[in-house]
Amino acid sequence: MTNVDISPKEALEQFFGFTKFKGDQEAIVQSVLDGKDTFVIMPTGGGKSLCYQLPALMQDGTAIVVSPLIALMKNQVDLLRGFGGENGVAHFLNSSLTRGEAQRVKEDIRAGITKLLYVAPESLTKKENVEFLSDIHISFFAIDEAHCISEWGHDFRPEYRRLRTIFNEIKRVPMIALTATATEKVQEDILKNLDIPGANVFKASFNRPNLYYEVRPKKDVVREIIRFVKQHAGRSGIIYCLSRKKVEEIAEALTVNGIKALPYHAGMDASQRASHQDRFLMEDVDVIVATIAFGMGIDKPDVRFVIHHDIPKSLESYYQETGRAGRDGGEGKCVTFYSYKDIEKLEKFLQGKPVAEQEIGKQLLADTVSYAETGMCRRKYLLHYFGEELPGDNCGACDNCVNPKEYFEAKNDLALMLTAVKESKERHKARFICDLLMGQETSEIKNYKGDKLKTYGAGSDKGDQHWMAVVRQANVGGFLHKDIESYGNLSLTAKGKEFLKKPVSITFTKERDRVDDDTPDDDITVNGKGGGAADERLMQMLKDLRQSVAKKEKLAPYVIFQDPSLEEMTVRYPITVEELTQITGVGMGKAQKFGKPFIDLIGKYVEENEIERADDTVVRSVVKKSSNKVHIIQNIDKRLALESIARSKGLTMDALIEEMETIVSSGTRLDINYHLDEMLEEDAQEEIMDYFRNAESDSIDEAAKEFDGDYTEEELRLMRLRFMSEVAN
Repeated sequence: MTNVDISPKEALEQFFGFTKFKGDQEAIVQSVLDGKDTFVIMPTGGGKSLCYQLPALMQDGTAIVVSPLIALMKNQVDLLRGFGGENGVAHFLNSSLTRGEAQRVKEDIRAGITKLLYVAPESLTKKENVEFLSDIHISFFAIDEAHCISEWGHDFRPEYRRLRTIFNEIKRVPMIALTATATEKVQEDILKNLDIPGANVFKASFNRPNLYYEVRPKKDVVREIIRFVKQHAGRSGIIYCLSRKKVEEIAEALTVNGIKALPYHAGMDASQRASHQDRFLMEDVDVIVATIAFGMGIDKPDVRFVIHHDIPKSLESYYQETGRAGRDGGEGKCVTFYSYKDIEKLEKFLQGKPVAEQEIGKQLLADTVSYAETGMCRRKYLLHYFGEELPGDNCGACDNCVNPKEYFEAKNDLALMLTAVKESKERHKARFICDLLMGQETSEIKNYKGDKLKTYGAGSDKGDQHWMAVVRQANVGGFLHKDIESYGNLSLTAKGKEFLKKPVSITFTKERDRVDDDTPDDDITVNGKGGGAADERLMQMLKDLRQSVAKKEKLAPYVIFQDPSLEEMTVRYPITVEELTQITGVGMGKAQKFGKPFIDLIGKYVEENEIERADDTVVRSVVKKSSNKVHIIQNIDKRLALESIARSKGLTMDALIEEMETIVSSGTRLDINYHLDEMLEEDAQEEIMDYFRNAESDSIDEAAKEFDGDYTEEELRLMRLRFMSEVAN
């Protein structure tokens, strides 16, 4: 199994069947192979697990992977066994194993068969396990979900704090720590606690440009949620609530309003949770209403919206939960309903906990409040929180950037606020500075003699909201430093000191007073554009028809017509087979095979609603034209080798397949069976065809995961071409 003589890229194809790495994966794998301590911060979906799995498979010895959840361990081990050749390649060691099973695991490790051993941190504290691991050849330690080490992380686990001590007892070998969300403070904690200060650090961007962020006032929230979901009818979404009771209430309200929704929370039994999750994945229901228990390990690529009925207790939780939208790169709307009363409820939950934990919890909540109440670009604020700077002041994809904002000349206010920070000895939080400027008589102001300072009351002509906005934007703009260790004390940066010496003109965003939506709400159903469809009512009818045709044909809905094709039908209203072939992604074969019920439905709809079909006002989508289209079709008809066709046009195999995909997606059939018969056995072809018949999407990444490296990306792409040609066109 071990082969250190091949490159990471060759090993990637050999073990996983992928031809290229994502982002920093190759550099990370090389760092581990070079025996360097490595720290990886990579948002969910970026491919973290491959960063330690691949070097483990390439090296002698066994990699010890610390993971917090038994269910996730089992899932990883099953996946690895799929391509590892034998079951012993990966094992887990935890409390769920019998003594006999644990013994078998140890025998496989001693025999050099096991490349990855997944362990819970609790298992490492057992003396017998420490003694056993001390005697074996360990290639490296991997710590997954490394943010669990930090009290500032959103999922702190005390047993993670002891890992370095236990590792030292076993032996000193290289280490890789991985996390999906970590502020700079959490990153520092991880490096310090694991004692790997010189680790190679790899940090992927936290920016998700396809996500739209919006915060709304929490008024008539159930009505607003139903209104929003109806505007996005037929699209997949997740609604998060803090309590199980609220989950049940919202799910019921949606169902009563004709929306296909189900609840999901820890109070339900495991089989019911699994059933609801599967129905969501298979698109029997559109919306899951859940507590944060939902989402671990869920990788549905086409979640189009995430709604927070209650604001989360930290921005890390918020980022992780909103991050479940738009994983396929498509649209993802993230709407949060905010009321300060929710913050007060969360603060009550902190009571009775140790003082340090309360202070940390309050600071995390303060950052969440700042995000919810700010008038500046939400994406810029969020990325700043994770230590990343977004150029410019307008991302174009959050409510604060999309809706016109007012700006104000902030030169004098910024100088005054920075003076207040300096004058009060740089040892107070934002709340103290705002109270100081407004001349408030709080106990803290009196205790620290704030009322004796020159800046006391110097900004009393402006309100609390204004001064909080100045502090926030000064912090994000780099004029102030917020010290996490002291729970948020503010100090001047070099840039802030320079500004005080020589103030210059600068504009800040004016905080908007939030006004309630005064749209009439006699009828909860709102007609309007949702997603890419021009006529949402017709879109839903077409989706329902597609679902019933798919069930009848025993095919996945995407095989009949993909969403972009249905959306174009709601713009152009085709009522003949010929008109249907003008729709993107619909060729003559597909139009004749599946088209009749669709054009009948559209014809009836047009007549009943007296719709005028004005073709000259329609903007058509144009399929990407292939300059080599005729040449490729003719030569495939002649059954020429694909390599020869590619060579004759100076194309790589990858580029040829891309051209073929364009041809097939426009509705033309290509018969490449002669090529596939030489490439794959008949039963292998049938296995892949069966997969695409039942898959919820035509994603090659999903197919590759399903087959665990049994087939290459090229084989899967060519089989998808065969499938779409034979079944869809």
